[in-house]
Amino acid sequence: MVKALVIISSEDEKALVGFMWATNALKYKWVEDVEVILFGPIERKIAEGDRKFLQWIEKLRELGKLPLSCKRIAEDGGFAVKLEKYTRVEYVGKIIADYLEKGYVPMTF
Repeated sequence: MVKALVIISSEDEKALVGFMWATNALKYKWVEDVEVILFGPIERKIAEGDRKFLQWIEKLRELGKLPLSCKRIAEDGGFAVKLEKYTRVEYVGKIIADYLEKGYVPMTF
Protein backbone atom coordinates (compact mmCIF):
# COMPACT_ATOMS: atom_id res chain seq x y z
CA MET A 1 0.00 0.00 0.00
CA VAL A 2 1.09 3.59 -0.59
CA LYS A 3 2.56 5.88 2.09
CA ALA A 4 2.23 9.64 1.58
CA LEU A 5 4.53 12.46 2.62
CA VAL A 6 2.43 15.62 2.62
CA ILE A 7 4.61 18.73 2.51
CA ILE A 8 2.64 21.92 3.13
CA SER A 9 4.39 25.15 2.29
CA SER A 10 1.69 27.55 1.07
CA GLU A 11 -0.04 29.87 3.49
CA ASP A 12 -3.29 30.12 1.52
CA GLU A 13 -6.12 27.86 0.34
CA LYS A 14 -3.57 25.39 -1.08
CA ALA A 15 -2.45 24.68 2.48
CA LEU A 16 -6.04 23.98 3.48
CA VAL A 17 -6.29 21.43 0.66
CA GLY A 18 -3.14 19.72 1.93
CA PHE A 19 -4.42 19.58 5.50
CA MET A 20 -7.80 18.32 4.31
CA TRP A 21 -6.29 15.59 2.14
CA ALA A 22 -3.91 14.41 4.86
CA THR A 23 -6.66 14.34 7.48
CA ASN A 24 -9.09 12.43 5.29
CA ALA A 25 -6.41 10.04 4.06
CA LEU A 26 -5.68 9.12 7.68
CA LYS A 27 -9.30 9.04 8.77
CA TYR A 28 -10.53 6.90 5.86
CA LYS A 29 -7.31 4.89 5.46
CA TRP A 30 -6.83 5.84 1.81
CA VAL A 31 -3.14 5.04 2.25
CA GLU A 32 -1.06 2.97 4.66
CA ASP A 33 0.50 6.01 6.36
CA VAL A 34 0.61 9.80 6.09
CA GLU A 35 3.32 12.07 7.42
CA VAL A 36 2.86 15.85 7.35
CA ILE A 37 5.73 18.32 7.17
CA LEU A 38 5.24 22.09 7.29
CA PHE A 39 8.01 23.72 5.32
CA GLY A 40 7.92 27.43 4.51
CA PRO A 41 5.38 30.27 4.86
CA ILE A 42 2.74 28.08 6.53
CA GLU A 43 5.02 27.76 9.56
CA ARG A 44 4.69 31.46 10.39
CA LYS A 45 0.89 31.29 10.09
CA ILE A 46 0.77 28.36 12.49
CA ALA A 47 3.16 30.09 14.92
CA GLU A 48 0.92 33.19 14.82
CA GLY A 49 -2.03 31.01 15.85
CA ASP A 50 -4.08 31.29 12.64
CA ARG A 51 -7.29 29.44 13.59
CA LYS A 52 -8.15 28.28 10.05
CA PHE A 53 -4.94 26.22 10.08
CA LEU A 54 -4.78 25.31 13.77
CA GLN A 55 -8.09 23.47 13.54
CA TRP A 56 -6.47 21.11 11.02
CA ILE A 57 -3.43 20.62 13.25
CA GLU A 58 -5.84 19.58 16.01
CA LYS A 59 -7.66 17.15 13.70
CA LEU A 60 -4.37 15.54 12.71
CA ARG A 61 -3.38 15.33 16.37
CA GLU A 62 -6.68 13.57 17.15
CA LEU A 63 -5.78 11.02 14.45
CA GLY A 64 -2.39 10.43 16.07
CA LYS A 65 -0.28 12.60 13.74
CA LEU A 66 1.46 15.72 14.95
CA PRO A 67 2.93 17.59 11.97
CA LEU A 68 6.63 18.30 11.80
CA SER A 69 7.94 21.82 11.08
CA CYS A 70 11.31 22.96 9.76
CA LYS A 71 13.47 24.24 12.58
CA ARG A 72 15.79 26.22 10.28
CA ILE A 73 12.92 28.27 8.84
CA ALA A 74 11.43 28.78 12.30
CA GLU A 75 14.77 29.87 13.77
CA ASP A 76 15.47 32.24 10.87
CA GLY A 77 12.00 33.74 11.26
CA GLY A 78 12.26 34.06 15.02
CA PHE A 79 9.17 31.99 15.79
CA ALA A 80 10.55 28.56 16.72
CA VAL A 81 9.36 28.72 20.34
CA LYS A 82 5.81 29.72 19.34
CA LEU A 83 5.69 26.99 16.70
CA GLU A 84 6.66 24.34 19.24
CA LYS A 85 3.26 24.85 20.90
CA TYR A 86 1.57 23.35 17.84
CA THR A 87 4.03 21.05 16.03
CA ARG A 88 7.24 19.11 16.40
CA VAL A 89 10.09 21.40 15.29
CA GLU A 90 13.16 19.71 13.81
CA TYR A 91 15.62 20.13 10.96
CA VAL A 92 13.67 18.39 8.19
CA GLY A 93 16.08 18.04 5.26
CA LYS A 94 17.40 14.62 6.25
CA ILE A 95 14.00 13.57 7.57
CA ILE A 96 12.42 14.22 4.17
CA ALA A 97 15.19 12.23 2.48
CA ASP A 98 14.60 9.35 4.91
CA TYR A 99 10.86 9.26 4.14
CA LEU A 100 11.61 9.22 0.42
CA GLU A 101 14.04 6.37 0.92
CA LYS A 102 11.30 4.46 2.78
CA GLY A 103 9.03 4.79 -0.26
CA TYR A 104 6.79 7.65 0.83
CA VAL A 105 5.24 9.47 -2.12
CA PRO A 106 5.73 13.24 -1.78
CA MET A 107 2.73 15.50 -2.22
CA THR A 108 3.27 19.23 -2.02
CA PHE A 109 0.70 21.91 -1.28
